[in-house]
Amino acid sequence: MIHIEILTFNPYQENTYVLSDEQQNCIIIDPGMHNLAEENRLKAYIQDNNLRPIALLNTHCHVDHVLGNNFVYETWGLKPQFHEGEIPVWASVQNYAPQMGFRYEPSPLPNTFLHDQQEIELGEHTLKAILAPGHSPAHLCFYVADQHFLIGGDVLFKNSIGRTDLPGGDQATLIKNIKNNIYTLPDQTVVYPGHGPSTTVGYEKNTNPFVRA
Repeated sequence: MIHIEILTFNPYQENTYVLSDEQQNCIIIDPGMHNLAEENRLKAYIQDNNLRPIALLNTHCHVDHVLGNNFVYETWGLKPQFHEGEIPVWASVQNYAPQMGFRYEPSPLPNTFLHDQQEIELGEHTLKAILAPGHSPAHLCFYVADQHFLIGGDVLFKNSIGRTDLPGGDQATLIKNIKNNIYTLPDQTVVYPGHGPSTTVGYEKNTNPFVRA
């Protein structure tokens, strides 16, 4: 059984996820730490639970989701993994992060890139990458079918959707991908978003004011 830990970081209240298995392997997703206290909080959680980080994943590369990439690399030797289509977003962060008041140590580039439908192993468990652009050019979500949950990044929120006014965003593309790639998952699938509380696919299909089933 995968344990899901949610750590909320930075002024954007971004949800960083640590997924761990029965053997204390863990995957860090979207580390958003923006100061020493937040870095120490992530490190303490991992050390206190005797976890062994084996992978670093990014759903996408907006600043609030990659602020901690370099810390994870320096601490555990893990380079991020994300879709190659996010490289322009990744490259732009170094320029605009200081203008937003963030201390940003540039994220390393992946050794290998993720692609749609790729499977990522966490011990005996499998995460499947689902490509769902629109909020960003090559946004990925990570789906665990046997536990009915999705790490959704900034695609779908409780009664909302990701913003599309940033470079690389497109509302029509986002809505299409929510309908075709997210709403086709089982209704009981719990969606853990990049910001705010969790929701379910079934709830959003019936109530989301932006995208109805």
